Amino acid sequence: MAATALLRDLPVTARGVRTRTSLVAAARTVFERAGYLDARLTDITKEANCSTGTFYTYFDNKEQIFAAVLEVAQEDMLHPGMGRVRDADNPYAVLESSNRAYLTAFQRNAKLMGLLEQVSQIDPVFAKLRRDRGATFITRNAKAIERLQAEGKADTSLDPLLASRALSSMVSRFAYSVFVSEEPGADGKPVPFEDVVQTATQIWANALRLER
Repeated sequence: MAATALLRDLPVTARGVRTRTSLVAAARTVFERAGYLDARLTDITKEANCSTGTFYTYFDNKEQIFAAVLEVAQEDMLHPGMGRVRDADNPYAVLESSNRAYLTAFQRNAKLMGLLEQVSQIDPVFAKLRRDRGATFITRNAKAIERLQAEGKADTSLDPLLASRALSSMVSRFAYSVFVSEEPGADGKPVPFEDVVQTATQIWANALRLER
């Protein structure tokens, strides 16, 4: 997801890596607290307990460090770490575990996802970054659908890429509505996390005609 045109090469020393990592963590705290537009570089350096000169050793501007923050979030969401699946041969169980891991990571990064949505409306670089982020998930999920079709476990009449585009977008927007917009359920209360997981999984399974 990172806008590579914005990012410098990583430091070559262990100390440099630690300093850069500290700056990125501090920037995330500031962005989530103040928002992208109101965040200042001085706020970031204060949070990281470093000088402005140190900041410019690793980043050129606010856009660049925001891209670095998003890169860390993207890695977290792409590789959230699935829990152990009791029945690894059951595609429904694997799907449920995968959705749970993704939605947990989305919830963990909800503030950043909200900021990315906002910034992408005013900055074409981040608009492209947002599109690329979606394409990464769509491509990965399309490959998973194709494997299930090859194994005779999913509806072979579906185009795997189009099915992935529809289903991945559904889950992403569903997660955004629950974790970022915090839209309530029919009872007016926050939607329970388990309801989010089960609803997303059931819709995926029904669309692909997976057996439970």
